[in-house]
Order: sequence, then C-alpha cells, then structure tokens
Amino acid sequence: MSLIKTVNFKPLGDDRGSLVALEANKSVPFEIKRVYYIFATKQGVSRGFHAHKNLKQLAVCVTGSCRFVLDNGKQREEITLDSSTTGLIIEDLTWREMHDFSPDCVLMVLANQYYDENDYIRDYQEFLNVVKPT
Repeated sequence: MSLIKTVNFKPLGDDRGSLVALEANKSVPFEIKRVYYIFATKQGVSRGFHAHKNLKQLAVCVTGSCRFVLDNGKQREEITLDSSTTGLIIEDLTWREMHDFSPDCVLMVLANQYYDENDYIRDYQEFLNVVKPT
C-alpha cells in the first residue's frame, strides 16, 4: 500500500482568476482544527524530520514546490508537491521530511488536531521503536 495519498481540488474561477475552496469533511477528509504555512525557507534547508502519534495532516503547496519524503518504518516514498490543486494526506505515525523548497514556496498544512508538543516523535530511532513490532 502506498504512503502517497493525494487529494485533487477542483479549481473554480473565470476570466478574473481561480479559487480553491477547502472544506472540512468535504474536500479535506477530516475536521480542521489548525492551519499553518511555511514560507521563506532558506535555500538548501530541509524541514520536518518528525512524526506525530495522533495527527492527520493535509499539505498543499500553494505556490512554488517542495519534495516530501514519507516513511512508515517499512517503506519510504517521495512526492514533489508543485500544484495548488493537489493536497498530500499525511497519516499519523508517518515520518515526514521536506526538501528542495523553491524560493517562492508557500506550503500550507491543515491538521485535525491543535498543536501538542507531546504528540511529536522527533527522534527517528524512537519512531522506529514505536512503529515496528517487537
């Protein structure tokens, strides 16, 4: 089973421009409790390097591009987000890394929970210990 799960958003618009609506439990497959965005990432900087115990997220590259690496402890997969009409679903207990941010990248992330530092797993070995059966 692939770790890469995407959602395609239908752009709406006319000759004035386009619009994408993100609605909880409709275009976004969960209730939205938090939205944040990453921007002005310095060239050559990678981000992420963590997993969440109980958090589902949807990442959308609103402008520009970046490359995601997702890892469930058994397999690693990569995807480049470069479209404002494609969202990447990131399940709980999935290690995520973000690389190769374009200079104009704005990465918006919607989450189904509020921020909770205790939900993070920031050490890869600890992550493997959690996801791998003993």
